[in-house]
Amino acid sequence: MRIYITSVFVEDQEKALRFYTEVLGFVKKHDVPLGGGARWLTVVSAEQPEGTELLLEPSGHPAVPPYKTALVKDGIPAVSFAVDDVQAEYERLRALGVEFTQEPTRMGPVTTAVFDDTCGNLVQIVRTS
Repeated sequence: MRIYITSVFVEDQEKALRFYTEVLGFVKKHDVPLGGGARWLTVVSAEQPEGTELLLEPSGHPAVPPYKTALVKDGIPAVSFAVDDVQAEYERLRALGVEFTQEPTRMGPVTTAVFDDTCGNLVQIVRTS
């Protein structure tokens, strides 16, 4: 069994697509209209174009806003991405205007940082060594 797709809820799919591609460097994989303005919109790592897809899922369900609010309030990332160098990625993203809620922090064999994806989610970047 392998992970095929995972999702992150976003208020505005177009805004999310711009952030996840232009800022984070992901590549659009699928963009299928679903009606009512919603799309099946996925991105993948430029390094692994056939890898796990991230669905930029509309936040239309009534359970989503309180769920996202609670996660952000408690500082819990909605998703985590692996990077080769957390400090370098932190500096690159900061230079692009990304707001971090946690600077690079080493916790044993893991280094993490957390930022706001501008779409209502916290995102963690991580490097295990």
